[in-house]
Amino acid sequence: MVMEKHKDDEVTENKENVQMEKEPESVSVENEEVNDTPDENEAETETEQVEEEIDELEEVKNELAEMKDKYIRLYSEFENFRRRTAKERLDTIQSANGDLIEKLLPVVDDFARAEDSSKGEKADLNSVKEGYGLIAGKLNRMLEQQGLKEMEVKQGADFDAEVHEAISQIPAPKPKLKGKIIDVVEKGYLLNEKVLRFAKVVVGS
Repeated sequence: MVMEKHKDDEVTENKENVQMEKEPESVSVENEEVNDTPDENEAETETEQVEEEIDELEEVKNELAEMKDKYIRLYSEFENFRRRTAKERLDTIQSANGDLIEKLLPVVDDFARAEDSSKGEKADLNSVKEGYGLIAGKLNRMLEQQGLKEMEVKQGADFDAEVHEAISQIPAPKPKLKGKIIDVVEKGYLLNEKVLRFAKVVVGS
């Protein structure tokens, strides 16, 4: 009986040893499970970051597409405006030319009548001269109404490069005429106070 009891005690001790040996394994398994959790969290964080970056990229793409559309629309509007303005300017110039030509037609008619009256043996030279003088006066008045004004350029006046064009230089007949206007070869004109044609002059040197 004593031997049997001794054997039972040994079996019990062996069982306890086996259990004690197994317990660390279960603990290590639990530790492994605990260690797996941070890896999963990191994976989820990376996924969220990737999704956020994808969303930001989509946002940028949409903004770029919107800006491109606005640029194309703005460019088209500018081109239409440029063409419309150019056409309006051309129409204005053509209209202005038409108005001026229409006002010149009576002067053209007067020249035609003066030419007809100057033909033939009975033509009166004085009458012809008077007729041409009237026509020239009429033409000048009409041009003045359009803003044309003749420059006042006198011999002996100072040369002004802003309104004069020196086509030649000659020795000054008098010392006081050096750098002065000696002669006016072609009259200058202003249109609405702006130089339309420079007065061509000869300057003393």
